[in-house]
Amino acid sequence: MSGKMTRAERSWVLYDVGNSAFIMLVSTTIPIYFKELAAAGGIDTVYATGLWATVTAAAVLILALLSPLLGALADYQGMKKKLFAGALVLGLAGFAALALTGSWLAYLIFFVAARLGYSACNVFYDAMLTDVTDDSRMDTISAAGYAWGYIGSCIPFILGILLIFFTPFDLTTAQATRLSFLITGLWWAALAVPLLKNVRQTHFLDDRPDRLTHAFSRLLVTFGKLRQDKRLLYFILAYFCYIDGVYTIISLATSYGAEVGISQTHLILALLVTQFVAFPCALASARLAGRIGAFRVIRISILAYIGVCLFGFQLDQAWEFWTLAIAVGMFQGGIQSLSRSQFGRMIPKEQANEYFGLFDVFGKSADFFGPVIIACSAFLLGDSSYGLLGLIALFVLGYFLLGRCMRDD
Repeated sequence: MSGKMTRAERSWVLYDVGNSAFIMLVSTTIPIYFKELAAAGGIDTVYATGLWATVTAAAVLILALLSPLLGALADYQGMKKKLFAGALVLGLAGFAALALTGSWLAYLIFFVAARLGYSACNVFYDAMLTDVTDDSRMDTISAAGYAWGYIGSCIPFILGILLIFFTPFDLTTAQATRLSFLITGLWWAALAVPLLKNVRQTHFLDDRPDRLTHAFSRLLVTFGKLRQDKRLLYFILAYFCYIDGVYTIISLATSYGAEVGISQTHLILALLVTQFVAFPCALASARLAGRIGAFRVIRISILAYIGVCLFGFQLDQAWEFWTLAIAVGMFQGGIQSLSRSQFGRMIPKEQANEYFGLFDVFGKSADFFGPVIIACSAFLLGDSSYGLLGLIALFVLGYFLLGRCMRDD
């Protein structure tokens, strides 16, 4: 990418730094703390893994059903940031409530609210990529969002971990954990301000009084267009398959690691290393995409994730979890950022929110399906590791569907 980032691009990237701090906790201390609350409530650790996977699946399914309509509504002039702000309030309120409860059941309910708000924000945030930059810069700006998100999210996370490990000011471990949630919430809120202030909706449809019914009719037309555009259809189906595994591994890594006996210290520190590894690798993926194309880089990442699942299936030692965390860090930023930017280049810009709403349906439906696989493995087989084999099948299918998309390019 030539030239410095514009103010709008920097503000867009900063929001990724803010919300990545929340998803960092979703991958680390939030499920770990739930395990402790569940254990205090007499719930078996494998059953607790299943409960967590089920609630995660429910949260993403709800948003998957709402995403197309939310995206279609956001395409009208002046609506995108209003809807973004509403989702942000929901996410922050649910997140703050996590810090105020000691009940495992209430904790699950508040987590659903926080996850819904976070995910809804991302529907509008991802679509803002078409407002802040042009096609030639999308790979690099999208990768910068993920890269700086990985490294920036470590700041509130490290502060929280120091509180938990050293428990200053006569705090208990539980109190320190809850305080770390509040610190992260403040970080997320503060870094949303530049986006709300500096990003403008440059691509939009004229507002109209019947926007709700019109949005429904537009969705039907867009579904028809998607069926006719084979290249876009193959891409979004491939995305559904491979992102399923990516999101499931991110969401349930610590819960799975705890189940196989990895200590909390190793879980947290290994996933912190993942963030530092992911920072340069996400930026490098954008440069590599400039040489060999985004499609090829995504397919390389899919193959790497198949290896991650195979290695994770037999995982039972701390050093293996560290190896897995580093491998995931090398590829997770590239596969997510390049998928987002490639989709952004393929769609009509004035309907970016609507199309990204559909993009989110496939992404969130995948995020639903993956945890369901893990939950069924935990509940029916008594071992979550068998769920990883189901993820491999989805990665393989995504790889071949992406190949069809490339042939139609």
